Amino acid sequence: MKAFRLDELEAERVANDGAYLQFLRERNMSVGLYALDAGQLDPQKPHKEDEVYFVVSGRGSITVGSETTQVGRGSVVYVPAGVPHRFHHITEDLRVMVVFSPPES
Repeated sequence: MKAFRLDELEAERVANDGAYLQFLRERNMSVGLYALDAGQLDPQKPHKEDEVYFVVSGRGSITVGSETTQVGRGSVVYVPAGVPHRFHHITEDLRVMVVFSPPES
């Protein structure tokens, strides 16, 4: 078993001075913690992998393709591989768990 604590992952992400921390990588998936602060721009581009976002904390909006929805704690969003997507209008610091399948390349 592998078990993780979000507070420890957040501390590691901050210590590594990055918006994204991959903390699990297996043959068929990878998982990471993504952080965007209020007002920050999301620089990501479409990925080659399917993604699932689980919002751990914060508030904002996400656009996937031509669809936009508001997200907050407990929101789950699926993004198919290759589809443009971006968080925006972030009003409270976002902390998002990201699952890639297959693992992010």
